[in-house]
Amino acid sequence: MEQSKASANIGVIGMGVMGTNLAANIESRGTDVALWNITYEETEAFVKQESGTRFHPAKTAEEFVASIQQPRAIILMITAGKPIDLTIERFLPLLEEGDIIIDGGNSWYEDTQRREKFLQEKGVHFVGMGVSGGSEGARLGPSLMPGGTEYAYKQIAPILESIAAQTDSGPCVTHVGADGAGHFVKMVHNGIEYADMQLIAESYDLLKRLGSKDAAALETLFSQWNKGPLESFLIELTAKVFGVKDDKTGNSLVEMILDKAGQKGTGQWTNQAALSLGVSIPSIAAAVDARTLSSMKDARVAAAPVFAEAQPVRTAIPENLDELVHQALLSSKIIAYAQGLFLIAAAAKEFGWKVNMKETARIWKGGCIIRAALLDEIMGAFERTPDLSNLLLDSNFAGVLKQNINGLRQVISLGAMNGIPLPAFAASLSYFDAFTTARLPQNLVQAQRDAFGSHTYQRTDSPEQGFVHTDWLK
Repeated sequence: MEQSKASANIGVIGMGVMGTNLAANIESRGTDVALWNITYEETEAFVKQESGTRFHPAKTAEEFVASIQQPRAIILMITAGKPIDLTIERFLPLLEEGDIIIDGGNSWYEDTQRREKFLQEKGVHFVGMGVSGGSEGARLGPSLMPGGTEYAYKQIAPILESIAAQTDSGPCVTHVGADGAGHFVKMVHNGIEYADMQLIAESYDLLKRLGSKDAAALETLFSQWNKGPLESFLIELTAKVFGVKDDKTGNSLVEMILDKAGQKGTGQWTNQAALSLGVSIPSIAAAVDARTLSSMKDARVAAAPVFAEAQPVRTAIPENLDELVHQALLSSKIIAYAQGLFLIAAAAKEFGWKVNMKETARIWKGGCIIRAALLDEIMGAFERTPDLSNLLLDSNFAGVLKQNINGLRQVISLGAMNGIPLPAFAASLSYFDAFTTARLPQNLVQAQRDAFGSHTYQRTDSPEQGFVHTDWLK
């Protein structure tokens, strides 16, 4: 393909699944895209299979950089970690002041903060941008979560707005905040995704084992649920999954899948960040733990017969099981969102990111995995109270929870009495009960800490007195 000097508006490095789909998306909006990959053969193969005429494949790093108009904007769609640093090291000598490097992978937000600070000293802007929606989203319209300087965002905003998913609330992209904000928000998005998927899986387990529903019945039920308050990409996807047959056996394909769930680490990162910031996210943590425990397949198979005689107390199955599970899922979904959004707000305060919570909900409405009708209600909550400390304190969500929380209680009881593990449901209810309890038993924990370690405590009748110590063991 003929190339002219500085003819591209933006560059993409990395011709893997996400890189090629994002590049195709950008080109389809009428934008010239420079392409570079560590092996040129992959770049060449991609261009040959695409019908677009605005691609500018480059064989060398020098040719790639020279083909992009200044100030240059380059999106890295490569593996997170060391490859990002090596790529920056390779291309930095070729860049000029004002150029912009955009990391579109799932990078640890502290790495993004480090890279942004380093490049800022070199006069180059660094944008850590979360990209959600998988390969299909990258191609047709993802949710984009860019963090970095306002200058950098303004330079790339027209292109990002053109390729992002479009909803009735606008393109699913916004300037999230400074340095690592974009990757942090994407990380928490993934944490909420973990919780949502686990809650749906627990609902399926209950409906199958207690409600005796087969795949066809589950497909119908989830399709119905997708027309109400639970409407979301994941509910819609789940209904479709139940409808797929296995060509080999004729069974429902989902029942032929080994019960070991994988994970790529962003859920664990969310837990790690929450611990470092002192934020409780038990629904998300339970979802991560559930995947980890599922991977212990051999141990679980060995343990099952050992405890076969320790049968749970079987209880009668209520006729309204479907409705109870619906209530449990809706309540827990709200609680999981509340945990994730609280974590984002805590990080924004800690790092001075000034994240707009309403905008965060807005850009999740389309393109991303957790897109759901619920996000309109979340936007409304932060519009009513921009500094809302916790989603559960919003009057509308409080009303929904009051109507549905007892369904969650009954479902957890059913699971416990029938030996069905419901870790994310249980964690969600525990969070709700603790958050809505004026006095918790941690007064005893603090007394214990003071007794064995002189950690001090505050008195209920005079907290203004500050921390005091008692010799408990004299």
